[in-house]
Amino acid sequence: MIDISESVMQALLAFIVAVPLIGAAAALLPAPPGLRGRSPEQAVLRHGVTVTGAVLLAAVVLAAGFDHDQPSRMQATTDISWIPALGVRIHLGVDGISLPLLLLTALLTFLCALYTYFKPPSGPSPKAFVALLLVLETGTLATFAVLDLLLFFLAFETVLIPMYFLIARWGGEERRTAAWKFILFTLLGSVVMLLGFLLIGLKADTFDMVALATDNGRGLSTSTQVIAVLAIGIGLAVKTPMWPLHSWLPAAHTAAPTVGSVLLAGVMLKMGTYGFVRIVLPTAPDGMRTFAPYLAAFAAVGIVYGSLACLALARNGASGDLKRLIAYSSVGHMGFVLLGIATMTPTGVNGALFANIAHGLITGLLFFLVGAVKDRYGTADLDTLAGATGAALYGRTPRLGALLAFAAVASLGLPGLAGFWGEMLALFGAFDPAEGLNRPAFLTFMVIGGFGTLLTAAYLLIVVRRVCMGVPAPAGPDTRAVPDVHGYELAAWTPLVALTVLAGLWPAVLLGLTDPAVQKLLSGGSS
Repeated sequence: MIDISESVMQALLAFIVAVPLIGAAAALLPAPPGLRGRSPEQAVLRHGVTVTGAVLLAAVVLAAGFDHDQPSRMQATTDISWIPALGVRIHLGVDGISLPLLLLTALLTFLCALYTYFKPPSGPSPKAFVALLLVLETGTLATFAVLDLLLFFLAFETVLIPMYFLIARWGGEERRTAAWKFILFTLLGSVVMLLGFLLIGLKADTFDMVALATDNGRGLSTSTQVIAVLAIGIGLAVKTPMWPLHSWLPAAHTAAPTVGSVLLAGVMLKMGTYGFVRIVLPTAPDGMRTFAPYLAAFAAVGIVYGSLACLALARNGASGDLKRLIAYSSVGHMGFVLLGIATMTPTGVNGALFANIAHGLITGLLFFLVGAVKDRYGTADLDTLAGATGAALYGRTPRLGALLAFAAVASLGLPGLAGFWGEMLALFGAFDPAEGLNRPAFLTFMVIGGFGTLLTAAYLLIVVRRVCMGVPAPAGPDTRAVPDVHGYELAAWTPLVALTVLAGLWPAVLLGLTDPAVQKLLSGGSS
């Protein structure tokens, strides 16, 4: 920790949220003559790297100045009136729950911009691509930084339009259908969620999330809490995505460009689960207690369903798409996050927050790697990649094969890597849920979740065996050389590998931030 004044911390957080939006507007302007480089296209791609790099640097400085001795306290807070008639305030702040998500968002967006600079997506002008990427970053960062319900809703919705266009204009086959499915599902969920926010705000006479969390539902009747949790939960569950509201996700991931898939899995899915922890748990605990067993049941079904869907795609002759398989794996992994939240215990919620970060790192890396495989072989079809000689990554591109195997074993929850701790803590939370919850039911969900981990290991090992192993084609005039990992790819992927190992070997780095903040949220604002 370094000593930074509160006013500088406030400025840093405001800079982190606002600069990507300013950068998006600047990306649409003509590049100054001295900054064009070889072409205007190169200039705008460099602009994307510069802006996201500045945001990442500011986020790192913010984390360095964060008071790690008091992670439950809101820091770098700004609170000014915005719409007095509605009581809406520009209220920003960061604590041990939101800080890791801010850092994850800034890191993944920078790595995507860096990757795009060296390998621009095929499609229209990169100006619009960079601008949309920066608007997406603004929306996700604001979602994790704002402390007003209506401002949270605006930030939550800001990401929808840029992601829609990233899929629809730069995506692959059936991109328009996938984009429409994405926007319709998420917008319908958001309308219901807004009604829940308005109900809470009008009944409690405030939209301030800190005040609502401190009140801990005491100003809301049980019936109001139940209705609010149902409405808000539906909107958040769509974005998470929770089974059976997940059907937009595989199509969106399959059609999205590589960086779109990385940000969709690594950042956007976390917005829904963050909303459950930041808003639903502390604001309406009685309503949450009513729905917790149902949320846990859907989560458990999602864990097994996602794994079975992946097994079906991985089997020989299924013509399974590797990107679609990783998308279905997200349904299973996010099921563990929801299960941890549903336990309403510090152990389970901490596990959910840890699994959130681990999933962002590991699945972001997986989508980068699958995109690289598709670039080299022209397909992500598993049967094609596992043909007579197949991709045979270990023999043809050993570094790419090793990275894919590493990401797979991290995703299946190998002890010592980031994927292990979150899922284990979520299962531990289900073993002893909060008082008032049906323990036999949660024990059943824990067993189902444990079975899901076995299925996860099965399909990921099948993928590694089919794609990485095999006999490389013999050299000949018709044999196309396949390049191994490029330097820019190594630069984009190495931080994700390093953080996956660091979080696995030293989980206290993350849990030390989240646990005091979770304890405070669950206790109604008292540390």
